[in-house]
Amino acid sequence: MSKAFTKESDGDDDDDLPEAADSLPRGVKNYITPAGRARLEAELKQLTGVERPKVVEVVAWAAGNGDRSENGDYIYGKKRLREIDRRIRFLVKRLESVEVVDMRRQTRRDQVFFGATVTYANSRDEERTVRIVGVDEVRHERGEVSWVSPVGRALLKAVEGDVVKLRTPGGIEELEVLEISYLET
Repeated sequence: MSKAFTKESDGDDDDDLPEAADSLPRGVKNYITPAGRARLEAELKQLTGVERPKVVEVVAWAAGNGDRSENGDYIYGKKRLREIDRRIRFLVKRLESVEVVDMRRQTRRDQVFFGATVTYANSRDEERTVRIVGVDEVRHERGEVSWVSPVGRALLKAVEGDVVKLRTPGGIEELEVLEISYLET
């Protein structure tokens, strides 16, 4: 089939937003920690200053090799370039809308707010520690949850000793807040 009859995305689609699980509810501020903002800025700098120029160089080299329709370096490079550009647009939009929350300014350290590290026990006496962060900076492997996630919302504004209700697919689960701290990470 001729290349003229195939649709190639130009990258201007409105698919810059991440999966639904990572998006913010409509009308909600995009809170982020200073460290989270720094990570997003570092990723943007890496993409624009290192990765994109490398891919552009490969695509330019591959384009000079002749027939582009069967040139794997060219085809993959163009696809990767669209992915990078999409991520760059997403990061730029998100960084424009973030509201940095500095936990050092938190005066009520006995209550759960954005940036808090919370240890809680569930109804099976299993303890878990989570840190409440912004949707764009969640790292599950480090025990971070989004402040708009079900666990994050259930814990917000609780104090040590409170029992909060978490709505799960299996029903309502009670969580007892054991400890609250504000760590600088």
